[in-house]
Amino acid sequence: MGAPISTLYLLAYNSLQAIGWTVSLTKILYNVVSTSSLQGTYASAVHLISFLQCAAFLEVIHGAIGLVPSGALLPLMQWGGRTHFLLAVVAKLDEVQELPSVFITFLAWSISEVIRYSHYAFSCTGNCPYSITYLRYTAFILLYPLGVGPGEMWLMYQALPIVKKKNTYADSFSGLPFSYYDFLRGVLLVYPFLWLKLYLHLFKQRRTKLNRNHVKKRA
Repeated sequence: MGAPISTLYLLAYNSLQAIGWTVSLTKILYNVVSTSSLQGTYASAVHLISFLQCAAFLEVIHGAIGLVPSGALLPLMQWGGRTHFLLAVVAKLDEVQELPSVFITFLAWSISEVIRYSHYAFSCTGNCPYSITYLRYTAFILLYPLGVGPGEMWLMYQALPIVKKKNTYADSFSGLPFSYYDFLRGVLLVYPFLWLKLYLHLFKQRRTKLNRNHVKKRA
């Protein structure tokens, strides 16, 4: 009997995401090598990364309808945080687009997602190499803090005076008792706690997945 349609769909989705993020990583590294500079990172990969990140909302739906066991909350937290950073902050403010934090974030995201989606795609085949599983549940230990700390949070902190000066999204927040500047400060306050929830969840998954694979290898 052939694989269920849902498995084939997930295999196709994860494979395409893995390919997309591999292309993104290639673009970022090519820009650095060809220009000997971190500047130009945003222009080199932003359109592809924006598309891949928006498409990742499907993962919230996958969890919500039970297509995958992750549930909807954690994927929604990650998707919302990244999408806000990418589209509401970096894409809106030209002044931050050449900061080193953009390179750090895009690089960490791209490497993480190449590994993550490759692992998911192999898992859909029922034959994921242990090396891929180990990399999936080990590389995040460095890549996630790198992307969030000197990447996303540092850039949003640097964006604060620009947002305040330009009164960014003034029309959208005109009916609210706070400005986007206040909102962004609030985001920076809660970001570490939300990120820590995701980070600790991955450590819990790491213990489960690697122990299970270790037992299989011994068997």
